[in-house]
Amino acid sequence: MIDLYYWPTPNGWKISIALEEMGLPYETHLINIGAGDQFKPEFLKISPNNRMPAIIDREGPDGAPISIFESGAILQYLARKTGQFYGETVREQIAVEEWLFWQVGGLGPMAGQAHHFLKYAPNLEPPQDLPYAKDRYRTETGRLYGVMDRRLAENRYLAGDFYSIADMAAWGWASLWEGQQQTLDDKPNLKRWLDELSARPAVQVGRALAADNRGDNSSRDAQKVLFKR
Repeated sequence: MIDLYYWPTPNGWKISIALEEMGLPYETHLINIGAGDQFKPEFLKISPNNRMPAIIDREGPDGAPISIFESGAILQYLARKTGQFYGETVREQIAVEEWLFWQVGGLGPMAGQAHHFLKYAPNLEPPQDLPYAKDRYRTETGRLYGVMDRRLAENRYLAGDFYSIADMAAWGWASLWEGQQQTLDDKPNLKRWLDELSARPAVQVGRALAADNRGDNSSRDAQKVLFKR
């Protein structure tokens, strides 16, 4: 049994989707990031960087429980544990790792900053409507989607011809392209990939987990917690 510490965001979806795809039983523990649950001492013992998602595998290595934080590390652990979605050869595994790290080090942070400066910052008190920051992160996110589109022109999935944890990692952020002020008109391969993954039952179930709790975090109280305002 996996204990999943989660909130319905693109980073949270990575793990709920993976657990569904891998057929692993799990129990969900909601970490309300707008209310500050991520700063509670009991959660910091699991995730010292006060970020979700995190997991506890009650049957970890040698049968002993293990806690894991950081979405990329969790995905690697689950893929290794189950022998699924990590490629079958060393070359395939390297490709999975390249695109997984590309997501956690590039697409996720840049798309997240685009969301922040395009959607949240202008509504802060006082407003922080910063043209340079908006253009910087919107442009960089667009560049990264161009990288994805070119990759997917030659491969069905990010790591090759097989679906992997790299795709699970990237889908959540890419599915929110409109909020990042992007277009798919010139990215047909990315659109094809998004449509294919969005039709997968496990992706749909993972995305729907606790979806009613997903808000816009626009309240002043939530902003104070999330953005230290």
